[in-house]
Amino acid sequence: VQLQASGGGLVQAGGSLRLSCAASGRTFRTYTMAWFRQAPGKEREFVAVIRPSYSTTYDAESMKERFTISRDNAKNTVYLQMNSLKPEDTATYYCAASSTIISSSLRNRNAYGYWGQGTQVTVSS
Repeated sequence: VQLQASGGGLVQAGGSLRLSCAASGRTFRTYTMAWFRQAPGKEREFVAVIRPSYSTTYDAESMKERFTISRDNAKNTVYLQMNSLKPEDTATYYCAASSTIISSSLRNRNAYGYWGQGTQVTVSS
């Protein structure tokens, strides 16, 4: 599967962005889809994941309050709605996919075999 992320940009603190990740292929609905992010000088970190069952997991409760991951299988697209953005949310955001991941590995970036190219999110204070 090929992934194409979009929707990043420059936004002021408190603003919102919606990231999109379009996937190729006819088996999108069977993939677990995730968002990760990587700030300069830091490791790539887990943000959120949505399973084929539509169940979701977020990195932290505080992130769950501001971010929402969703998917539209008819459009082969996964979204990340980000509200109340903070300067510390500044990073390159990557979407990832796996058809074989197990529950214990959902937060592990090494468990995903497919990655998009990343979209930059910059939040100014």
